[in-house]
Amino acid sequence: MVHNAYDSFQLLKDCPARIDAVESYGSTLFAGCYDGSLRIYSPPESSASDPSELHQETYVLETTVAGFSKKPIVAMEVLASRELLLSLSESIAFHGLPNLETVAVITKAKGANAYSWDDRRGLLCFSRQKRVCVFKHDGGGGFVEVRDYGVPDTVKSISWCGENICLGIKKEYLILSTANGTLSEVFPSGRVAPPLVISLPSGELLLGKENIGVFVDQNGKLLQTERICWSEAPTSIVIQNPYAIALLPRRVEVRLLRSPYPLIQTIVLQNIRRLVKSNNAVIVGLDNSVYVLFPVSIGAQIVQLTASGNFEEALALCKVLPPEESSLRAAKESSIHTRFAHYLFENGSYEEAMEHFLASQVDITHVLSMYPSIILPKTTIIPQPDKMVDMSGDEASLSRGSSGISDDMESSSPRYLLEPEDNADLESKKMSHNTLMALIKYLQKRRPAVIEKATSEGTEEVISDAVGKTYGAYDSSKSKKSSKGRSMIPLNSGAREMAAILDTALLQALLHTGQSGAAIELLKGVNYCDVKICEEILMKSKNYSALLELFKSNSMHHEALKLLNQLAGESKSDQSQTEVTQIFSPELIIEYLKPLCRTDPMLVLEYSMLVLESCPTQTIDLFLSGNISADLVNSYLKQHAPNMQGRYLELMMAMNETAVSGNLQNEMVQIYLSEVLDLYAAKSAQQKWDEKDHPPERKKLLSALESISGYSPQPLLKRLPRDALYEERAVILGKMNQHELALSIYVHKLHAPDLALAYCDRIYESVSYLPSGKPSSNIYLTVLQIYLNPKKSAKDFAKRIVALGSFESSETTKMMDSVLSSKAKGGRSKKIVAIEGAEDMRVGLSSSTDSGRSDVDTEEPLEEGDSTVMISEVLDLLSQRWERINGAQALKLLPRETKLQNLLPFLAPLLRNSSEAHRNFSVIKSLRQSENLQVKEELYKHRKGVAQVTSDSMCSLCNKKIGTSVFAVYPNGKTLVHFVCFRDSQGMKAVSKTSHGRRR
Repeated sequence: MVHNAYDSFQLLKDCPARIDAVESYGSTLFAGCYDGSLRIYSPPESSASDPSELHQETYVLETTVAGFSKKPIVAMEVLASRELLLSLSESIAFHGLPNLETVAVITKAKGANAYSWDDRRGLLCFSRQKRVCVFKHDGGGGFVEVRDYGVPDTVKSISWCGENICLGIKKEYLILSTANGTLSEVFPSGRVAPPLVISLPSGELLLGKENIGVFVDQNGKLLQTERICWSEAPTSIVIQNPYAIALLPRRVEVRLLRSPYPLIQTIVLQNIRRLVKSNNAVIVGLDNSVYVLFPVSIGAQIVQLTASGNFEEALALCKVLPPEESSLRAAKESSIHTRFAHYLFENGSYEEAMEHFLASQVDITHVLSMYPSIILPKTTIIPQPDKMVDMSGDEASLSRGSSGISDDMESSSPRYLLEPEDNADLESKKMSHNTLMALIKYLQKRRPAVIEKATSEGTEEVISDAVGKTYGAYDSSKSKKSSKGRSMIPLNSGAREMAAILDTALLQALLHTGQSGAAIELLKGVNYCDVKICEEILMKSKNYSALLELFKSNSMHHEALKLLNQLAGESKSDQSQTEVTQIFSPELIIEYLKPLCRTDPMLVLEYSMLVLESCPTQTIDLFLSGNISADLVNSYLKQHAPNMQGRYLELMMAMNETAVSGNLQNEMVQIYLSEVLDLYAAKSAQQKWDEKDHPPERKKLLSALESISGYSPQPLLKRLPRDALYEERAVILGKMNQHELALSIYVHKLHAPDLALAYCDRIYESVSYLPSGKPSSNIYLTVLQIYLNPKKSAKDFAKRIVALGSFESSETTKMMDSVLSSKAKGGRSKKIVAIEGAEDMRVGLSSSTDSGRSDVDTEEPLEEGDSTVMISEVLDLLSQRWERINGAQALKLLPRETKLQNLLPFLAPLLRNSSEAHRNFSVIKSLRQSENLQVKEELYKHRKGVAQVTSDSMCSLCNKKIGTSVFAVYPNGKTLVHFVCFRDSQGMKAVSKTSHGRRR
């Protein structure tokens, strides 16, 4: 929208002669007339204004210089730095100021029609017909010709552009290089309007093409795509930053010299002949009068534009304020942005409004005050007063001579803010989806800087506390839990309070627009949301996922876990499930607890009890992955969930047996044994106990006793009942390396030779894989002894049981009687003779690599006794494990009356295997003897080698003759060397290898 950038004032009128040229010198005005006279005008004598600039008052004629020029004066220019007045008439003349004495006349410029003056270098260029001449001011009163250039056509317009000269001829624009006189084309000029070359303050050029102004650099290269479009083709242009003033046929047009170069003002005057720039104004010369365009101060223009609602133009003008007023410029821009934002907001341009709020750097609370439905935390921050442009100021405040920066910009609420037409509709509009989306974008753009400032403030406080400094008294009533472990926020923490306001508002806006996912992402990162407000809102909207993240980000783990447990319980209930509750499961509690294992293991244990029964495997995996001490977990379970202790230990064993300590293994076995003992007591009371029955509890105990190696067997053995759980006792005795006792139980108490055989196989195979690699068959000989001499084995069993402390001595007698009275399984029985040296036989396997060995070397016969020999089991054992039993020792143990026919299944494969091994060893011996003979034969052949040494034989190392020296021959039989050379070369190789090894 057009506004007044200049005030037009008629400086003089009714000049008796036609004015062809005008210029100003300080407050004096020169008027060059058609009759060749120069009329000098000045302010009235009573004026006390500044003599260095034109005044806004009617001028009076001071003097007339008749005959100043023989012909009409075409143009004039004051060279202020040199105190000269340049005039173009029939030639170019220079007159001294202020007395107007003639200093120099350039006669070569006779007939010149255009010129350009470079004040910095003192160079004058002018065009005359098809020539361009350059003269230099010598610093005194003379001018020296520098150079004369030829051009293709008459020059219509001319201007310096750096070291070059830009020429506007009839058909095109040219760049003339003053260094070598070359011409380069720029682009064609207009067909109707004459060419026009205007030099800009930046050193660039503005070239006219009809009604369009094109920007080029000093070399004629186009600078930008934007163009100045005038209403008509201008005949003259004056540049007065920030405006370009063009002289059109019927008016003066003012445009802003910034893209998109909008029209600012139009001044209509008749018969304008000249447009000249003065030091503080623009002079407009008419036929018989002179007008001056005095610029309105930038500040006043900004007030005009803001008051009329032209905020964009006002902001553009703010950018041209002088650098020394940068602080005031920032204040003006902020105020205009704020006013503009309110205007856009009320007119439905919400996103654009927020962009201007962002540019204004207005306080966040100011913007949020427009959203009354958004709840904000209480704060001690004092909001800054809104800097709003006064749009209702009267015309007096817009005085054209007023200061550029005044109090015009102070706050006064605009009418469209104070008087809304319908408050109810307005409030509804402010909470619409579009307004909230615009607010979200605004807050997200403001957030990084606010959060960074709040974080740095918190870091400074931590450092200050670490070195013992304090920043003042803190109000503990207004504090907030930190995000991701932040400390409580004190009252005077301005940055963090502002961050709390921003994040709390942003979260509400996201929820109101249905962006739950974005709200959760906000809470997952560093945030300063007010817990109380956000918790209430999230609970009301049943957005439990976001509520959990809120608790988590503020280290409110108890509240989060309680909520998770509640939601998981609701999801299992028979009530109608909503989409919210369906996503919650006990596994989420486990996922939540995982990061807390290292920081708060007791909290993890407390809340893991809620899901241990429903998700035992995942919970145990949580304990393992979180590196929580197994002893701590076991102790906690033992106290709070004893029914899950065994499950925990067995799952832990299944997952990672090596991570379970011996203490925990012993604990688990004790738990299993307690379960079996409870079962035994219950069934014994009902007289339903059967030793051969294996319920799941017994199977689990037996499996644990056999597979686990870290428990202590002695305490377990003492807990076993006297007349039951024989199989468990046998396994425990086996763990104690009491193999004979274990086998005696299998044979005499359980009557299970198959179990005894399986036990022997386990011991044999475990010993065979020891580092020694030597398998032992003594364990089978031990069971043979038990089969062949049950009376002796029963006595040893009773003695060792007493030694192990399993029973009292009174119970031992009963145990021994029980063993002696038992009958061997099977129908066949024989009287046997006890072996005299049986008392010296070692039973049981030691823990060393020789474990299980027996010194059954006696050859004395067995004595006859009353015990029953289990000959059938003996023969079955020998036939089944003949390859693992030492045949000679086994035969020594057998009764003398044992029939050889019964031993055939044992002896036949044994002898066959022995003979085959003997035959194989014989073949191997023969092959090795043959190989030995072959090697000896080859050695003899190599020893027969002959080396011929003549007088011409040379040493391959030193290239000297061998002569009668001691020599050496290489294995190929041809290479001869001195023995000394060979020895030296071998020594050098040894040294080289040693040094190379050291370097490596």
